[in-house]
Amino acid sequence: MELDEVDRHILSVLQENCKLPLVKIGERVGLSAPSVAERIDKLEKSGVIRGYTALLDAQKLGKDITAFIGVFIDHPRLIGKFEKDIDHLEDVQECHHVTGQHTVLLKVKVDNTSGLEELIRKIRSIEGVSRTETSVVLSTHTEGLWLDLKEKEVELEKGHRGQEGAQVLKLKRGG
Repeated sequence: MELDEVDRHILSVLQENCKLPLVKIGERVGLSAPSVAERIDKLEKSGVIRGYTALLDAQKLGKDITAFIGVFIDHPRLIGKFEKDIDHLEDVQECHHVTGQHTVLLKVKVDNTSGLEELIRKIRSIEGVSRTETSVVLSTHTEGLWLDLKEKEVELEKGHRGQEGAQVLKLKRGG
């Protein structure tokens, strides 16, 4: 789906506060409320907007420990089963199949070290998991779900002899 500047502006506003009334969004992006509603509907139907959620403060809810767990899986055919099994573990926030030394990288939030130890035990008991490596987060400077929706300018050096300077192209993120 091709997004124009107004679509990107609407998405930015929704990322800030998805409960903002359509009239207020319209004021910020220069459209009427019905036009905003039509664009949001289009963005939802195309899958650009996957849903809406509340951002919770994990520490205020007793989840005092954040950790990243690198998981080593013995065979690639077991990755899909692992991903299905991990869906049943409530404290796992993110599961990424990655390059590098780990097969999968998990982001987890647990109540305490006992909870982390229990979660690691459950992960290690999943078929195909040979070992795990855990990094406990000491503090978090930035954490969020937002995406940068600004257009990005990229300079490309001209590759022909005798032509100096750079060509500037506007590239849309994600496109």
